[in-house]
Amino acid sequence: MPPTVAPSPPLFDRPPLDRPSLARRLPPDLAGQRLDQALAELLPEFSRSRLQQWIDAGRVRLNGLPCRRRDRVWGGEEVWVEPVLEPDVNCLPQAIPLDLVYEDEDLLVVNKPAGLVVHPAAGNLDGTLQNALLHRAPELAQLPRGGLVHRLDKDTSGLLVVARTLLAHKSLVEQLQAREVHREYRALVTGVPLGGGRIDAPLGRHPRLRTQMAVVPGGRPAVTHYRVLEDFAAHALLGLRLETGRTHQIRVHLAHIRFPILGDPVYGGRPRPPKGGSSRLVTALRAFPRQALHAIRLGLRHPRTGAEMNWEVPLAPDMVALLVLLRAEASVDERR
Repeated sequence: MPPTVAPSPPLFDRPPLDRPSLARRLPPDLAGQRLDQALAELLPEFSRSRLQQWIDAGRVRLNGLPCRRRDRVWGGEEVWVEPVLEPDVNCLPQAIPLDLVYEDEDLLVVNKPAGLVVHPAAGNLDGTLQNALLHRAPELAQLPRGGLVHRLDKDTSGLLVVARTLLAHKSLVEQLQAREVHREYRALVTGVPLGGGRIDAPLGRHPRLRTQMAVVPGGRPAVTHYRVLEDFAAHALLGLRLETGRTHQIRVHLAHIRFPILGDPVYGGRPRPPKGGSSRLVTALRAFPRQALHAIRLGLRHPRTGAEMNWEVPLAPDMVALLVLLRAEASVDERR
């Protein structure tokens, strides 16, 4: 049986108001995880190694009490974190080309190519978007995760916003938590949905495959809206809008309703070329090297001026090339 959750600490046990701090309540779907693992999911703007350092230094309290990184959590606890922003010496600047869509003193907006990892992790210690950003704007070393406030999977292309100041970082994190950042995607999927719909299915770690996500009872709320933009014999181009931003959300949600993203190596299953399709199309479908998912539009409130800002980029070239083949095949079918 999990231990009884202690009441929240009285105000005089909390940090002074002049010291920056974060207070969060751990959601139930993190139950059973180590504290450092749970915090890494709850506060993705900070690296796990940095969170571990703060736990070891006593800058994290669980229900007002000192804690250790290996302590198990049960959900419902109040966690308090006193962040210390120090230069991240583990991520070094690298001269990697960046496709900058927008830049000012507060923000950078990047069109990320497929194949580029967003920040260093096991197996990808350098050559990431964060390394490239530090080369372009060295001041980002002082910010959590180099100013990155949200992520795209390695093989997802498209728009991503980066904070350049603490003010911008705080504002963007708050907008994301309040679901005020507008993100629209394009996806090529296997199968043809009817019209569109709303997927409201909670997400959490897969009960057996811990590196994957899944629709699970008691998971974190996740909502995805989709609509069919073009349909073909056995595939469709979808427009998608996120209400929430969970790990692998679009990929898991579309697989859950049995319209997985084409080329997704984790959730997509085997390629299913259309019956009677040309050898050129079948080869292209089977050889597509990534999940066909692209972040095409991004909208948010500027952290300093409050102005509504919106950006749009063209569909990624590899997805355009595949669409050309699908459209050509459809045209041939109509003439038969």
